[in-house]
Amino acid sequence: MKKLFLNDKFIFSIILLNAIILFMQEMGVNVWWVNGLDVLCTIIFVIEMIVKHVVWGLKGYWKDGWNRMDGILVLLSIPSIFSYIWPDAVTNFSFILALRLLRIFRTFRLVHLFPNFTQIMKNIGLALRECFSIFVGFGILLFIFSLISCSLFQSAAPEYFGTPLESLYSTFKMCTIEGWYEIPDAVVQGSPAWSIHLVRIYFIAFLVSMGLIGMSIVNSIFVDAMVSDNNDAVMKKLKEIEKKIDNKQ
Repeated sequence: MKKLFLNDKFIFSIILLNAIILFMQEMGVNVWWVNGLDVLCTIIFVIEMIVKHVVWGLKGYWKDGWNRMDGILVLLSIPSIFSYIWPDAVTNFSFILALRLLRIFRTFRLVHLFPNFTQIMKNIGLALRECFSIFVGFGILLFIFSLISCSLFQSAAPEYFGTPLESLYSTFKMCTIEGWYEIPDAVVQGSPAWSIHLVRIYFIAFLVSMGLIGMSIVNSIFVDAMVSDNNDAVMKKLKEIEKKIDNKQ
C-alpha cells in the first residue's frame, strides 16, 4: 500500500486521469462514471497525503514546497466529494459549491511532470533577482510614457488614454507589439489635422525605443541570466578538460 502511494509514476497517472476528467466535466459531460472517477481520484489524493504524513511525519511532509502545494490543493478539493454524495444538502451551502470549483486547481499538480521543473524555477528566480534593476528601470520609463500619453491624448482617444491606469495598460500593450497600429490610428482620428504627423512621429519613437529596442534588451538580459548557470557549468567542465590535457602533456 505504502509503495503504491509513494510511487511517482502511479500518482502522475492519476493526476493525468484527473485532468482529463476535469476537462470532460467542464465540457458538460456529467455522466455518473465520470463523476465517480472524479471522486475516486480525490480519494486517492487524500490517501496519498495521509500515507506521506505517516511515512515522513507532519514536519517532514509540510517542509517540502511541492508537498505544501499538493496538500493545499487536496484539502481544497475535498468538498467536491460531498457535492456528489449529498447533492441536495450541498445546494443549500453556496460556499461549498464555490469550493468545488477549486478542484480545477488540482491540474497544477501536472507541473511535476515537467522535466527539471524545479531547476527551471530556480533559474527563473535567479534571473529575476539579477534583472530586478532592469525591470524597475523599464517600468519607470513605461510609467513616464504612460503619463505623457495620458496628458497628450486623453481627449483624442479616451478609451485608451482616458485615465493614467488605462494609459499605462495601452502603452504596455504597444510595447508588446499588441495594438501597435490600432491605438495610434485611434489617436490620429481624434486629433486635429495639424497634429497628425506629430502624433505619428511620437508613436514611432515610442514603439522603436520601448517596443523594439527596450523589450528586446529586457528579454535578452533575462534569457542570458537564466542560462548563466548552465554557462558556468560548461565553463567549469572546459577548464577541467584543459587541466587534464595540460597534465598529459
